[in-house]
Amino acid sequence: MLDLSVSQALAKAITPSFGVPDQELSALRTGLRRYVQEWLKEREKGQHTWSMSPYDKDAVEAVKEVAIRTKAERIRTVVWIGIGGSGLGPKVIQEAFETPETVEFILLDSIDPSFVETVLKIVDWRYTLLVVASKSGGTLEPMSLFFTCYEKMKAARGAQAAHYTIALTDPFGGPLRSFCLEEDIRMLTIPSEIGGRFSIFTPVGLLPLALLDGNIDSFVRGAKEMDTLCQNTALDENPATLLAAVQYLLDFKRGYSVRVIMPYSARLTSIARWDQQLIAESLGKTETKNPIPLAAIGTQDQHSLLQQWMAGPRLPWHLFIREEEKPRVHLPEHLPEPFAHLQGKTFGQLLDACYTGTAAALTSVKRPSVTITLPRLDERHLGQLFFLLLAEVIFLGKLYRIDPYGQPAVEIGKKITKDILSKGRTEE
Repeated sequence: MLDLSVSQALAKAITPSFGVPDQELSALRTGLRRYVQEWLKEREKGQHTWSMSPYDKDAVEAVKEVAIRTKAERIRTVVWIGIGGSGLGPKVIQEAFETPETVEFILLDSIDPSFVETVLKIVDWRYTLLVVASKSGGTLEPMSLFFTCYEKMKAARGAQAAHYTIALTDPFGGPLRSFCLEEDIRMLTIPSEIGGRFSIFTPVGLLPLALLDGNIDSFVRGAKEMDTLCQNTALDENPATLLAAVQYLLDFKRGYSVRVIMPYSARLTSIARWDQQLIAESLGKTETKNPIPLAAIGTQDQHSLLQQWMAGPRLPWHLFIREEEKPRVHLPEHLPEPFAHLQGKTFGQLLDACYTGTAAALTSVKRPSVTITLPRLDERHLGQLFFLLLAEVIFLGKLYRIDPYGQPAVEIGKKITKDILSKGRTEE
């Protein structure tokens, strides 16, 4: 099971002026117990649909069937089109599980013409599976990319183009669904009630995992294990309410408004951006109090941002995410004298030392941090991590009194963009 340690955010470690005292945590216990009970009752009424996705056996079997067919057809490349949660979730999966032995996984999540041109040039569409993920089926970026790529697929595959194309979209309506019905393109469904940032346990997360030879049964099992813990009404035994309580108190009582999500693992780089979107779109709905997420990566950002985190305004607190078990890649046994302390060490030891040093340095200047440790980065523990962060944002919504669903401000920008393009007012 993953481990959540909040000790370096507590008053015992960094004094009551800067950390969370036990009495403040205790004061939230009754409210959080009630929030857990509310959450469970709301789920019984059909709300929080995302939390039931790990139990959807039909979705799991449908995804397995697609993966089996893909292997049988000797697909070499998957071009995945998605943006927001439909791109960030698959990106996490890609970073964790793509290897030289799996299919090549290309995430097309940008309409920058240079990037699009490069992808169109390097892909051999004769050996490619094209996947588009868009619940609404009308978002500008994925749909413009999809139609462009589908033309390439038709040029390479002719009448068979639809057979090598899959759409993930709403089961009941939308422009993408209509197009797929006309073209006879296979569809997997994203339940209507589940927004993109909550969709990791739908085919949006399950399909890339299966295509990259991951074990989706272990993935959803990890989610179910975390779900069981998150239903506990005791604060100390529920990692989601504990993490939410610390986040809330650091922000509301101590003024630490910036949540730095900082994995110490290259294979978890994008979990920071995924959680950044989850926090920003779910809770960024008032001009007063709500957490401001910032994605970072260790060790790189020790050398770009740590100076400000150590000596700048007391606004950020850190959520470190790390994996315990790592490949054993050794440095040489004999190094020049200035580097003798490194000889024979593994790169895992170096990475752990950098994490420990950064966390200790922050503690030394009374800056709070929390650490999530995965015993190993596999399907089960990644499923636990995703579910923990999703459940946390629900309890944060209750603490901040903000509805974590929907993103009305984002829709304003989409409408203005559509109006600009409809009037032909582009730079070109």
